[in-house]
Amino acid sequence: MNINGRTRTCGLIGNPVEHTLSPLIHNTLAARLGQELVYMPFHVEQGKLAEAVRGAYALNILGLNVTVPYKSDVIAHLSEIDELARNIGAVNTLVRTAESYKGYNTDMEGLYRAMASESIKIAGEQIILLGAGGAARAVAWLCASKGAEKVYLLNRTQDKAETVAEEVNAFVGREAICPMKLADHTAIPEGRYLAIQGTSVGLSPNDEDVVIADDAFYEKVHTGFDLIYNPWETKFMQLVKAHGGRAYNGLKMLLYQGIIAYELWNGVDVPEKEAQIIYESLKSAVL
Repeated sequence: MNINGRTRTCGLIGNPVEHTLSPLIHNTLAARLGQELVYMPFHVEQGKLAEAVRGAYALNILGLNVTVPYKSDVIAHLSEIDELARNIGAVNTLVRTAESYKGYNTDMEGLYRAMASESIKIAGEQIILLGAGGAARAVAWLCASKGAEKVYLLNRTQDKAETVAEEVNAFVGREAICPMKLADHTAIPEGRYLAIQGTSVGLSPNDEDVVIADDAFYEKVHTGFDLIYNPWETKFMQLVKAHGGRAYNGLKMLLYQGIIAYELWNGVDVPEKEAQIIYESLKSAVL
């Protein structure tokens, strides 16, 4: 594209950002939709977050994505925050306003779109959620707000799971989230579950790591969704498939959270045919 004085800039702030696939999403979208926009990753050192946000605004940057470790810390440096992002306690998208930036969380809706594209439903489902960190927290909010019947939230330490459960249950007005210690997974009632892997366990290069290795656990799983997309097929996914379940990775979640951010920045709706073209590009980059 021809970069000139009218070209708008968006980007990603985090630490690290060197291996991000987000530029592929946004720069390809801009080219295909004919918009004068470039997207760049910005490595922000610890202790420099406030300066980075102020500097981005001063440089007329249209919008930013935010990744680890700043998704919660960035909230203190924003002029506004969307209600959903406030409830989740994490922001991954900054949209320019008259004063500064407004924070949004597109991870949750991105996951929902990704699941819908694979015909995975949440409403009325019994769900097992592994982990209670930032990503899993957003998943817990998603499951409860979209009508999951029950979510067994398993975490290495139960107190963190209890904190998430208390907040989400209070918001939805029912006992949707059941916090448990990871070691107590055998106490989950017999049945068939949608299992969502929301930790970093199994992320490349630790491809053989898995949160739960017990075969009996996977006998209960009819569908597994791992938020990790590198490796393409995690050990969690392999175990789900070995016991007859369907399994999916998190690449489509990455795709759709990025598309939603792009839509927020530019006031456009990205056609699904364009989303599929971007997905194939992402898949080629990962495989």
